[in-house]
Amino acid sequence: MRIPSLIVSLVLLAAVSWAQSSTDNTAPDKTAEGNQGAGQSSSRDTRIDLSPPRDDEKSHPGSREAVADLDGSNPPAKSDTSDVQEFHPWNPMKAMKDVEVGDYYFRRKNYKGALDRYKEALYYKDGDAVASYRLAVCEEKLGDKAEARKYYEQYLRVLPEGPLAKDAHASLDRLAKAQ
Repeated sequence: MRIPSLIVSLVLLAAVSWAQSSTDNTAPDKTAEGNQGAGQSSSRDTRIDLSPPRDDEKSHPGSREAVADLDGSNPPAKSDTSDVQEFHPWNPMKAMKDVEVGDYYFRRKNYKGALDRYKEALYYKDGDAVASYRLAVCEEKLGDKAEARKYYEQYLRVLPEGPLAKDAHASLDRLAKAQ
């Protein structure tokens, strides 16, 4: 019973594959249509318009010159921010995650690993008070008193009356006495 049904199945399968492989002369020739638009994107409707709005110059006077300076075609004027050397990405969520991982390393007394994660947090969120304070503590634990002082002072510039301000002042006093 199985052999005849197997033979019938194979014959049907062969017939279906033969029917699919045979060419149909009534089907339109798609190669001519395909070559007609060769080199052009089929997604012309999804292009993003990057041009400024019509009233942009009125709403934002001087913006055209500012954008022209960014592409490097015009040298920056003295009043521009020519002292800016590099832009960092702003990602406070990444910074928060780096502080969290830094805390994990700190609890396990891996101060070098914690130090690297706190520095990375400051890369993604410049001036983060918590990362600055914890980085200062790591620097102090690793013996770099000058860097520790720098980051304690940075914390106090950001949050002079913050929750860790008393600890930061006490640490700065302790570092001053140690010299």
